Order: sequence, then C-alpha cells, then structure tokens
Amino acid sequence: MRIVVQRAKDAHVSVDGKTTGAIAHGLVCLVGFSDGDGEAEIGWCAEKLVHLRIFEDEAGKMNRSLLDVGGSILSVSQFTLYGDCRKGRRPNFMAAAHPDEATRLYDRFNERLRQWGVPVETGVFGAMMQVSLTNDGPVTLILEK
Repeated sequence: MRIVVQRAKDAHVSVDGKTTGAIAHGLVCLVGFSDGDGEAEIGWCAEKLVHLRIFEDEAGKMNRSLLDVGGSILSVSQFTLYGDCRKGRRPNFMAAAHPDEATRLYDRFNERLRQWGVPVETGVFGAMMQVSLTNDGPVTLILEK
C-alpha cells in the first residue's frame, strides 16, 4: 500500500466537471494498492495517517496531527502509484492490485479513516478525475506499508 500525502489548505476532486469530493483543511491522499495488501496494511496506514504530526503548532513546528487540528481527508484512488518506470518508456502496472480487489481495499481504507472520526471525501474509483488543491507548505510525504 502506497499513499502520497499532501497537506492542503483546500482541495477538491471532480469527474466529468462535477465535484465528487471537497475539503477545506487537511490532507489529500493519493492511494494505491498492490497485490498482497490487506487489513494489516490498511490498519497501519490509516492509524499512521491520522496521527502524523505534520500540522504546525502555535510555535510554527510540525507538532500536530490531523486529529489535533480537526482536518479532513480527500482520498483519491490512484493505481499509477505502482507504475514501474525502470525499463522501457511505458510504465508497467503489474504490481498494482486487480481493480476488483483494489476497490474493496480502497473502500475499507476510507471506512477505517472514518472510524477515527475523520471526515473523508473521495473521488470515483476507476474514473478519470481532476484533482485540485492548494498545497500547504508545501508538505508532501510518501507512506508505504
């Protein structure tokens, strides 16, 4: 499981010109799954994500978590995170989970985030999406389990 995490002042995702998810303050998470990912990876990533101290405190230090600041998550599925570009000129996506399994894992991941009390907005799995955000910092991290 691989997640590109971006701290955002605001963000939204749209499909065919219609907004499917939007947040004011929090994290934009581009989420990908590989073969073999399951409940252990989902649980670890969800807990790590909501507790990462990447928001500034009153002294300007990254010392607060998403839970501390009351932020939201915009979760966007992205199988291309498992694109292997080492050979040739076209990425190989063989490491990405099969769409049926990835859909189940993605839904379960978002459910686990919500169990922490975090508002979660999403795109549409498998759709061509446009993601817009105001990156805050910028702060961009990669979580991988």
